[in-house]
Amino acid sequence: MDLEELAKRIAEHQRRGVAMKKLTLEYPDLTVEHAYRIQALTVEGHLAAGDRLVGWKMGLTSRAKQVSVGVEEPIYGRLLGSMELREPRLSVSGLVHPRVEPELAFVMKERLGSKAVTPRDVWNATECVIPAVEFIDSRYENFSFTLVDVVADNASSSKFYLGDQGFSPYDARWDEVGVVMRKNGAVVQTGAGAAVLGHPVRSVVMLTQMLSREDLVLEPGMVVLTGGITEAIPVTAGDVVQIAFDGLGALELRISE
Repeated sequence: MDLEELAKRIAEHQRRGVAMKKLTLEYPDLTVEHAYRIQALTVEGHLAAGDRLVGWKMGLTSRAKQVSVGVEEPIYGRLLGSMELREPRLSVSGLVHPRVEPELAFVMKERLGSKAVTPRDVWNATECVIPAVEFIDSRYENFSFTLVDVVADNASSSKFYLGDQGFSPYDARWDEVGVVMRKNGAVVQTGAGAAVLGHPVRSVVMLTQMLSREDLVLEPGMVVLTGGITEAIPVTAGDVVQIAFDGLGALELRISE
């Protein structure tokens, strides 16, 4: 199998917003290691075209999701500058299966990279924590994929939005921060920071450990989306999504064509 060709295939479907068949249907022997290589090659193509790497995202950060797909750890994806929304509105043009989920984003102030990283190391290296929203978008038909497929598709990365206010890492018990998500005024999801590996800081610890296997690190200024606090909900043009973070304010996002 030609991983570079598969990376180009995924990149084209990401660019055009057109659904594709699962890679594993054609290549059942693809491994998670292959998938991360495909992900890296896809992003390298975006970087060569002028985009930039601004951070990382974690997926499968709830134990229930890990059990459902038979894995022992989360997965990660790469965040590009072109993915960050500057205003709280999302155009669904060019997206296949847009869904929204609330997250807590860590912004780094120091380089972090070690297999032996601890929560204390993460706190020392964190500039601030920001309420955030991630818009995921699997490029696979019928929003159906295996673990290998989703890793290759950059963990369904699409767009993200960070709130205007950052908070000191010590301002809150981040595992106890409650979240209420409304769509068009109706409550659709509730949760708390503990849904992310028991505590969002553990997500950054695990990401750092996973990246260290590939000799990759978190750089100052990078954003880490620690994982969905609730299930992701589908959105369409005309929807208004409001997400209230207990003690941290609220975000309101409008969905357009």
